[in-house]
Amino acid sequence: MEEHALQSSSKFSNKVALITGSGTGIGQSIAKRFAENGTNIIIMGRRKEPLEQTTTTLNKIIADNGSSARIRSFPGIDVSDEIGINGMVKQIAEEFGKIDIVVNNAGVSGPVRAFTNADFTEFRDCVAIHLTGTFWTARQCLQLMERGAKIITISTFFSEENRYEQRPYRFRTPYTAAQGAKNRLAEALAWELADDGIRSIATNPGPVHSDRIYKTVYPKAAAEFLRIGGYAELSSSQIDYACSKLLPLLGEDNATISATLREVAQEISQLGPDNSIDIDLLANTLSGLISKLQEIAEKIQNNTRNMIIDREFLSQEEVADVVLNLCDEKISKLVNGRIVPSDRVFYPVRPHIRTSLDNMSVPLQVSGNVVIIIANPSSRQELDRLNTIARVLHQEGIKDLTLFLQERQVSEEFQDFSCIEFDLSDEEQMRIQIQEVRKKFGVIDTVVYLTGNYDYNRSILSLSRKEWESLVDKFINVPALVTKESVNAMCPDAVLEPIKYKNSNGKIILIGPESPVGTKISGLIRARAEIFRGALRPYAATVNQELFEVLGSSIRLFLILPGNLEGSGSDAQRLSQSVVQIISDQVGNNNDSIFYVDEVRK
Repeated sequence: MEEHALQSSSKFSNKVALITGSGTGIGQSIAKRFAENGTNIIIMGRRKEPLEQTTTTLNKIIADNGSSARIRSFPGIDVSDEIGINGMVKQIAEEFGKIDIVVNNAGVSGPVRAFTNADFTEFRDCVAIHLTGTFWTARQCLQLMERGAKIITISTFFSEENRYEQRPYRFRTPYTAAQGAKNRLAEALAWELADDGIRSIATNPGPVHSDRIYKTVYPKAAAEFLRIGGYAELSSSQIDYACSKLLPLLGEDNATISATLREVAQEISQLGPDNSIDIDLLANTLSGLISKLQEIAEKIQNNTRNMIIDREFLSQEEVADVVLNLCDEKISKLVNGRIVPSDRVFYPVRPHIRTSLDNMSVPLQVSGNVVIIIANPSSRQELDRLNTIARVLHQEGIKDLTLFLQERQVSEEFQDFSCIEFDLSDEEQMRIQIQEVRKKFGVIDTVVYLTGNYDYNRSILSLSRKEWESLVDKFINVPALVTKESVNAMCPDAVLEPIKYKNSNGKIILIGPESPVGTKISGLIRARAEIFRGALRPYAATVNQELFEVLGSSIRLFLILPGNLEGSGSDAQRLSQSVVQIISDQVGNNNDSIFYVDEVRK
């Protein structure tokens, strides 16, 4: 290790590196590598104690190497906290005067649950940390970055795309959507910063040895399988409650586990209507539950291991080596704007993507369907698209068509339809309004959400925090809310009894942002346009995997991405016809769920 430090120290000595989420895990390992190379290091995180311990470790490394590097710690700062990040950057400017390297490493597991049961606040928080935290940290740090500086973003292989495939990551919808957008954001930043000589690279290291995986992600995924699939005579809610109490026990001694099992058994008996539950018998059942939990968690781990060519997870130190190498001047030039290595894991998935729905051999059958269209149009083009879709559906004989529009969006052209205005990001209102339609008509066949577009000519780095958060809401958070509440309205009471999801029917159609329009479209414009399209693709794939493979539901989520590579723009009539075809079941039983309806294969 000392030899490695001596060989590389000249590259990074006197540099200033900021590493987010660096109190533990991968971030701490990256900080150690930089310390070995004489780099001034800024560490930050939410918890004070780990940062204090890391500071002590880094100072020892610096002293042992005879370096003059400095360590600065910023505890109590969450990357999603705008004020905290702003204040930190101001302090760095005063103390160091510059930042040469930013490593966007901070992250959380997020809710490891089926999207139908995931808490919406937790969903938004997860996206805020992974995506908005990455965006805002980079944007603010750029004030102190000059030519030759690097932005390295730690992402995940699960959300990366491969030809006509899209990788899902079950029970991780907010994480998947955020990481998908984060990969595309790293590419867009590279394009935006090219003239400034600042490079942006993302790395998808694949599975890494970490407590987060072993003690959080895998056990929580196992608990979710048990909650949905059932165990012994326990109800879904009892399994959920028991697992929340028992997960922290994994790895504890038998005496601690036995005592806690009895306590949990007593708590469960008090929660239910039946007070005659045999506590000893229930404690024994819970003992079997925790054993099953461990068994499933280990199976998930082994399944992941078997997808790796050498069956080995990377160590945190190996990831740190990757980051250090990506900061090298020559290597960073070669891979600027890339997502590397991205395919260490051989992750076979079914194809999900098609270019068209042009199959008119089956008669359209949509009459009698109940459809909700949800939109927040912000331009004349978006209003026209919404109007065309609504009128085509009406002409095809839809039984009831209800429009949910953002407040103050109803205009005279929609007076022929039933329109409801409310804040589309309001979870309670979304649930109430969708449920009201179901109460009125007894069933909801299809829910369509039009995300609208954003201005690809506008520099991403010029966006204010409020503008960025508005885009995240529009293209990630609201689509997730619409999907969740639609599915749960199509399957009444299934949240409490997951068995009711089985064989349920319905469709959700997300119509995402359009490809850039024009005769000569630059790589910069295309990169900006892909940020939120890149969030919706892995999100849709993950939701469908959970619906079909986990919940046993026949409900499907479809994603339509309008526009084409030629830049000729989308055809509102073709888009409307595609929506009708999906409602009419012309997609069939194949796996295709992501459609580029304006693309033509040549």
